[in-house]
Amino acid sequence: MRDARVAQLAGRQFNRISREQLAALGLSRHAIAHRVGTGRLVIVEQGVFAIAPVLPYDDWGRWMGATLTSPGSALSHASAAAARGVWSLPREFEIVTRPGRGGPRRHGSVLVHRSTTLGADVEDLRGIPVTSVPRTLLDLASCTSASALARALREAIRLRCTSLEELGEHLGRARGRRGTRRLGDALARYSGLPLHRARSGAEVRALEVLRDAGRPVPGLNVRIAGAEADLSWPAQRLIVEIDGGPFHLDVGEDQRKQALWESAGWRVRRLESGSVYDEPWRLLALAPAPSVPHGPA
Repeated sequence: MRDARVAQLAGRQFNRISREQLAALGLSRHAIAHRVGTGRLVIVEQGVFAIAPVLPYDDWGRWMGATLTSPGSALSHASAAAARGVWSLPREFEIVTRPGRGGPRRHGSVLVHRSTTLGADVEDLRGIPVTSVPRTLLDLASCTSASALARALREAIRLRCTSLEELGEHLGRARGRRGTRRLGDALARYSGLPLHRARSGAEVRALEVLRDAGRPVPGLNVRIAGAEADLSWPAQRLIVEIDGGPFHLDVGEDQRKQALWESAGWRVRRLESGSVYDEPWRLLALAPAPSVPHGPA
């Protein structure tokens, strides 16, 4: 009967259960040790167990396990960003933040931060306590590279996890905290860009590249001749399609849309999404030249 209750609770927690939860279900230390010894329970973190077998690639299980290592823990930093779908870089360990003071400390495969301002910045994500998106981005701003922060910010806005307005309000409340200046600088780079229409991180990056080079800002995902175009400049009747993203998996559909645009008198150029990040000059070679203001006659 006890094992059934253990399985039921672990099943609701991505096959993770803490020592405290096992004790609350009536299992003594000896009973827990016996189940570990016979292989029925597997130690996955300090004070956290899973019911065998344990899946080798289970992000949600690892995230839940990290937060179960101590009461009050919330998934944070890159781990929270990954759970939100805005971080795809490799992670050597999972990261949580707990109430308190002191610098980060590693406990097994979990890095623990302490904070006295966690409070209302924690939300529930599929049963896992996770720092809010603005808090997560601010945490990243204090410990990651500018390029990684910019990419996470672009994805968070594209996926509508947050908005520039919400982030600005959070920065106002967090004034003086580590990372506020770096996150503020990153936000400033997006002023005036139509990010709400973006369908991929590559599109958002393309807008940034064009803006920084002084090129005319294109229309983003605007319908032309009955089909939606990635980047478009009506004055030049030019379309640039960024291939390789989730909306360019059907080659036949891409060819159909290109034929429509060309029949309507538009020039169509194509660019791989990876080039937007790694070879931005290729995008600039396709885009209209910078606007040159006319001086007095």
